[in-house]
Amino acid sequence: MHPDRESAWQAPADAKEQPRQVRRILRLFRPYRGRLAVVGLLVGAASLVSVATPFLLKEILDVAIPEGRTGLLSLLALGMILGAVLTSVFGVLQTLISTTVGQRVMHDLRTAVYGRLQRMSLAFFTRTRTGEVQSRIANDIGGMQATVTSTATSLVSNLTSVVATIVAMVVLDWRLTVVSLLLLPVFVWISRRVGRERRKITTQRQKQMAAMAATVTESLSVSGILLGRTMGRSDSLTRAFADESEGLVDLEVRSNMAGRWRMAVITIVMAAMPAVIYWTAGIALQLGGPDVSLGTIVAFVSLQQGLFRPAVSLLSTGVQIQTSLALFQRIFEYLDLPVDITEREDPVRLDHVKGEVRFEGVEFRYDDRGRPVLDGIDITVPAGSSLAVVGPTGAGKSTLGHLVPRLYDVTGGRVTLDGVDVRDLDFDTLARAVGVVSQETYLFHASVAENLRFAKPDATDAELEEAARAAQIHDHIAALPDGYDTVVGERGHRFSGGEKQRLAIARTILRDPPVLVLDEATSALDTRTEAAVQEAIDALSADRTTITIAHRLSTVRDADRIVVLDSGRLAEQGTHEELLERDGRYAALVRRDARLEPTK
Repeated sequence: MHPDRESAWQAPADAKEQPRQVRRILRLFRPYRGRLAVVGLLVGAASLVSVATPFLLKEILDVAIPEGRTGLLSLLALGMILGAVLTSVFGVLQTLISTTVGQRVMHDLRTAVYGRLQRMSLAFFTRTRTGEVQSRIANDIGGMQATVTSTATSLVSNLTSVVATIVAMVVLDWRLTVVSLLLLPVFVWISRRVGRERRKITTQRQKQMAAMAATVTESLSVSGILLGRTMGRSDSLTRAFADESEGLVDLEVRSNMAGRWRMAVITIVMAAMPAVIYWTAGIALQLGGPDVSLGTIVAFVSLQQGLFRPAVSLLSTGVQIQTSLALFQRIFEYLDLPVDITEREDPVRLDHVKGEVRFEGVEFRYDDRGRPVLDGIDITVPAGSSLAVVGPTGAGKSTLGHLVPRLYDVTGGRVTLDGVDVRDLDFDTLARAVGVVSQETYLFHASVAENLRFAKPDATDAELEEAARAAQIHDHIAALPDGYDTVVGERGHRFSGGEKQRLAIARTILRDPPVLVLDEATSALDTRTEAAVQEAIDALSADRTTITIAHRLSTVRDADRIVVLDSGRLAEQGTHEELLERDGRYAALVRRDARLEPTK
């Protein structure tokens, strides 16, 4: 659980990719360009108002006070107060709009990533830790909140303020402006270096957070706690988590301290600039230089101080943007994952499905270099009939069943439903047509009714009870203190294995699919519980095309046809009696089961 598994999509973006990545980030804001235009107008207005204040101060010091013009003094003072009020109002409106836009962008990203993952094949989730997926959606997108809600606006606002302030400074005195801006290129260079450093650390930090989230998800689930306690590994798991947390502490400190001293030097230098301006003006006057009025010097220092805040903020924003690029990169990596299971542009929709399933020359392999899991499978399952698929572990039984609902796509041949390739069907038709009940029953941490209605959200209470009766679980539910409102617990741990299976069967009955895939639905149950669940399965299978993946052969004796898989190939097929007479692999499996049956 401890190691952070690297994957092909986790490599940091090359520097050459940054411009393309920035353009892609900007496209996220395109749907909200109208609101952003309003923000731009507010930013421009606030910048103009703030720049005007030092000029009003200059007039007060050079004209209104020396000449004793009380009326002008009152107007100028009122103007300065009004400027402060307008700047504050513009700032509040700007924050409201920009935060709303930022949150909408984060919502779009979260939804896009979640939707993308919903379209991924089962293979993706078998090789990716759940905590890693959760970390991308929660930590990475959450970490971008400051960037998308305030950084972009801060960048525009500070840039506008810097440009407007520099123009105003030049208007007042270009010589003092040159003195003030001599060190600006050095500051920009320092901030860029700090940004690159923090970006590298952020990439490492997010990977560490993903690893820690995966550990929490796996070890603090109900199953994880049971395993840890029964194996006596609680202390070692705690130590492993502490090690991962310790690594995160180091990365967090490094991230916060990266370039901190260099940025502190910038702050000190810029804070000392007013003294430099006063000194420069005083020396210039003593040496017979150009005469600069007191009002001009004070107004210039005011502008220079006004330049200090947005300039430092602008440099810090540059660092934040460099840092956030690492987060955006991790999100874009998920958005760019190739989707294996796609719906064609003009999919076939079947309003009525009879249920005939055919495997025609089916081949399947997990990757191009691996051996075929299935090879040359030809099977026809007539509508309303039952097919049992048996064979040793690793023969490809479950994979064959997963091809019908398109949890995987064939790599050769095709699987058809009523003569139509399942890859040509629209997703809704396939979801309505094929139901799956597997050994690993999944129940949400919600009420029994909510778990059942996941199959049919508009199901009435009467329909829930009817489905539960058919699955032989209604009496047990009704006996619970809260009945159908009983919360099943994390992964259904309040219910036994047989009860969870019958709940899953009731859920599938509500869905009412014409084709049913039973993937070793009773293999993990004891004989008595298996018999009860089998009765529910028999009720579910009536008048449906049923494909049963079985480990225990006692559940498939009555199937219309039985096929035996061995190393991905079709070894035998026929009825139970025919295969016993053949005395081949199926007969050997039956004899094996007979030896394993408990003596009564």
